Amino acid sequence: MIIVILGVAGTGKTTVGRALAETLGWGFYDADDLHAPDDRERMRRGEALTDIMRQPWLERVRAVIVRAANRNEHAVIACSALKQRYRDVLSRGLPTRFVFLSADADLLRARLQQRPNHFAGVTLLESQLATLEPPSHALALDAALSVDALVARVRSTFGI
Repeated sequence: MIIVILGVAGTGKTTVGRALAETLGWGFYDADDLHAPDDRERMRRGEALTDIMRQPWLERVRAVIVRAANRNEHAVIACSALKQRYRDVLSRGLPTRFVFLSADADLLRARLQQRPNHFAGVTLLESQLATLEPPSHALALDAALSVDALVARVRSTFGI
């Protein structure tokens, strides 16, 4: 099983994903680590990436998922996966489950202001919220819950 934790910046994808993977003894991968340096700089300047710019990144994230699946390894991936099209690229033919973390804009802004050195800062929040297509086939959770509560809900829902 490969679980993709998705949502806009500030929802806690990386924090929850790491905690879940650690609890389960699974591999953890952060899609943020797979962005090209030029794209990181664009985002740091507050410039949202276009679908064309995102495509090579999505393919790199998919390659991580494919590698884990081919090795019969369980994994947790933190990835914004804001549009259904992106989720389709990531999951096509693969054993993926999606967890959608969401929160109100005020909580997200507060969280993003607390991580000033991350390339996906508060200046990208509005464009991410505008781009977001909430998934219809995902476990939807309130990102305001504690990390432990979120991990417990994922484990309970997916029977792991």
